[in-house]
Amino acid sequence: MEYLIAKEASQDLDEILDYFLVRNVNAGERFIREFNKKCQQIAQFPNIGRSYANFNPSLRGIPLDGYIIFYQVFEESVVIVRVVSGYRDLDSIFADLGNE
Repeated sequence: MEYLIAKEASQDLDEILDYFLVRNVNAGERFIREFNKKCQQIAQFPNIGRSYANFNPSLRGIPLDGYIIFYQVFEESVVIVRVVSGYRDLDSIFADLGNE
């Protein structure tokens, strides 16, 4: 199974990397390496993440350094939909996900 990164998740990653660029480039590089490893794990074992069915029946998430990688599992792929801080208001972030 392959993984794809949705536009919103790509924008999230850009913002995260901008943050690291200002504060600690090495930490940013580590984050991206770990992000890629997690995505490969998700593609291999799509059900390893926690269910976030309260937002969308197919939404799952897995933690990474204070962030949560949110993804949806489809027949032939896994789509990374968002990468957000675990401290953010998840209700507001996913308020319209069920409508897509």
